[in-house]
Amino acid sequence: MKTFDQALEHLLNQAIPTVKTKNIAISKALGKTLAENIVAMINVPAYDNSMMDGYALNLDSLKTTDTFSVSQRIAAGNTGSELATGTIARIFTGAVIPAGANAVIMQEETQILANQKVKLNIEFFKNKGRGVNIRRTGEDIAVNETILKKGKVLQAQDLGLIASIGIDKVKVYQPLTVATFTTGNELLEPNQPPEQGKIFNSNRYMLAAAIAQLDFKLIDLGIVDDTLEATINALTEAANVANIVITTGGVSVGEEDHIKPAIEQLGVLNMWKVQMKPGKPLAYGYLNQTPFIGLPGNPVSAFATFKLFAAAYLKTMQGQTDCVTEPIWLIANFNTQKVNFRREFARAKLVNNQQETCIELYPNQGSGVLSSTVWADGLVVIPENTIIRQGDKVAFYHF
Repeated sequence: MKTFDQALEHLLNQAIPTVKTKNIAISKALGKTLAENIVAMINVPAYDNSMMDGYALNLDSLKTTDTFSVSQRIAAGNTGSELATGTIARIFTGAVIPAGANAVIMQEETQILANQKVKLNIEFFKNKGRGVNIRRTGEDIAVNETILKKGKVLQAQDLGLIASIGIDKVKVYQPLTVATFTTGNELLEPNQPPEQGKIFNSNRYMLAAAIAQLDFKLIDLGIVDDTLEATINALTEAANVANIVITTGGVSVGEEDHIKPAIEQLGVLNMWKVQMKPGKPLAYGYLNQTPFIGLPGNPVSAFATFKLFAAAYLKTMQGQTDCVTEPIWLIANFNTQKVNFRREFARAKLVNNQQETCIELYPNQGSGVLSSTVWADGLVVIPENTIIRQGDKVAFYHF
């Protein structure tokens, strides 16, 4: 039985990132993984421009007068002429700062007089240097700057940043394909009538959604009977059509658990059981050359092991960087009663206690209590052979 850290390290060491890429429009790139660094070929802003509506002027002119003539009007998208000595320019947000101007006064600090004259609030400029209310060339992005690195999953703000340097297509990794199935003669689909001794198949839909959230292609092979022959057939088909195979159930030691012997017939099983709770029966191996992850059958165990292990493995395979979620450290608002030789990942919620963010446990930590994962904000770590007391610092993995 591997420790949690050993199991995670083993999985990530086995993950071989994909090399298949494609070029796509940034309008289609949300959630995709960058396969190249994005380097700016222009400055952003490309020119000095006004931060607000107001008046562009030369601060040195303030030494002689506080009333100026407006010599020109510069709207966004237009370029003015050099500022005439002793005058100011009406300017709007985003417009190019005219030559000869070195500051912008906001219109709220001015008073419009007759005959194109404007009185400035001199107090506004006290203790302000040149460049006030001016966005300088390249202050956001400079030419040749790497703005996004290979391996990053593209978010909405990333796409805006890429567009801001005039790029409309990016190279991304092609999404890998994951084949899944769930095992169990006791499983019913949600549209079937209830039967005594049977349960509805929650793992199928939870796993499919979790894979889709990571932007992988999914091949769902449905429910597989609890027989060795059916399991072998399903694993063979899954390995033939996908880059990675992930299953739930059938990885324990019962007579009706057929994943382990099936894998051993078709390939190799090089990890089985992790010293953790929930989720001890976690399997990893190969079906010929196709990687296989076997998640436990209990819904909470399947959910937790996917979050803690499978997600990091899949992200690494997809070429992503920083794939392991790091915990945050918060104050425990609970006590534990006994030690456990396994590391426990308990469902927990963030609460405010005396203006401090604390962690509160769900009262029923059973591995079949799926409602706890909806109530919770994440998983709190109770280390091996450790009792937690209220006020202790604990590691917390946010969902």
